[in-house]
Amino acid sequence: MKAILIGATLAIGLAGCVTSSPAPRNPRVAQIVIASGSGATLGTVDLVPSASGYRLSGTLQGLPAGVHGIHLHMVGVCDAPEFTSAGGHLNPAGRKHGALNPAGAHLGDLPNITASADGLAQLNVELPGSRTDLDRDLFDHDGTALVAHAIADDYLTDPSGNSGSRVACGVLKRG
Repeated sequence: MKAILIGATLAIGLAGCVTSSPAPRNPRVAQIVIASGSGATLGTVDLVPSASGYRLSGTLQGLPAGVHGIHLHMVGVCDAPEFTSAGGHLNPAGRKHGALNPAGAHLGDLPNITASADGLAQLNVELPGSRTDLDRDLFDHDGTALVAHAIADDYLTDPSGNSGSRVACGVLKRG
């Protein structure tokens, strides 16, 4: 009798359990599909919520090996092959360029990325500012682009960090 009661209690307890997939920890707010000057897709970067605001996270494949400056640019247009349509760096506060510049850094300044010998590079960076401010600055009337440059950013030279030509670009799109 005792075994039947234990079995019945277990069955009733388990009947109340519901299994489901956990909710995504950081649901994507926006995505950037990055393309080379020839139009080849190099990867995607997601804009995801973080504790203090947003984080850019993604993988690029097909960049030339080495260190590349990567920046947010003020216009969400990526006309290949030079990508000059993306405008200058995103700088809503009117600061100078570079983390090493006493008058910098601006919102578009991101840490350099390093592409391995096979062209693989990771981007995982926290954006400075609150979600409210970042929403205003990233999703303004003309959009935002993410641009990878040919060489490393020196984190000092205004306005571009001496990071060379633009080799890849993608537009930030909600969803």
